[in-house]
Amino acid sequence: MRHGVKFNPLGRKRAHRKAMMRNLTRQLVEHKRIVTTKAKAKALRVHIEPLLTKAKSDTTQNRRVVFSHVQDKETIKELFGNISAKIANRPGGYCRIIKLDQRQGDAADMAMIELVDFNETYDTSIEVGAKKKRTRRAKKKATTDAVPAAEATAEEAPAVEEAPVEEAPAEEPKADDTAEGDAKEA
Repeated sequence: MRHGVKFNPLGRKRAHRKAMMRNLTRQLVEHKRIVTTKAKAKALRVHIEPLLTKAKSDTTQNRRVVFSHVQDKETIKELFGNISAKIANRPGGYCRIIKLDQRQGDAADMAMIELVDFNETYDTSIEVGAKKKRTRRAKKKATTDAVPAAEATAEEAPAVEEAPVEEAPAEEPKADDTAEGDAKEA
């Protein structure tokens, strides 16, 4: 029984689990969105949310604490630079887990974990209850728009329209030729 166990060991020893969380954290910070199993995504969210909270205030102590968990200088720069500026006003919930289809090979439940403020698909500027602003489009009048368009094309390409068109001489039908030819032979 797992009474009182607050984390998912993910079937790994402590050192392996710690290294895996570091790697997943680096990838999430670098790419802003990763696809992994649902269990790993949930464990990663528990691991990275406190680090993102620490990254909101840029102090030496917070950098040291986050570095002890991540151990990558480029990730620390990104966390305390771009990411902290985006999540400054958010009180929590920095990550979103979206369930995906099962993996083909072993039917594992897959999920995409992403940083909420870096998703351009969802428009977070509009509040939940607010209605979107509608735009009105003017209806085009066929008579006023068609006349200037025709004049513009006539002015732009006068050489094409003024060039004389040569018609090919009409050929007489071959049926008449054959009838005349038969009459000459007879």
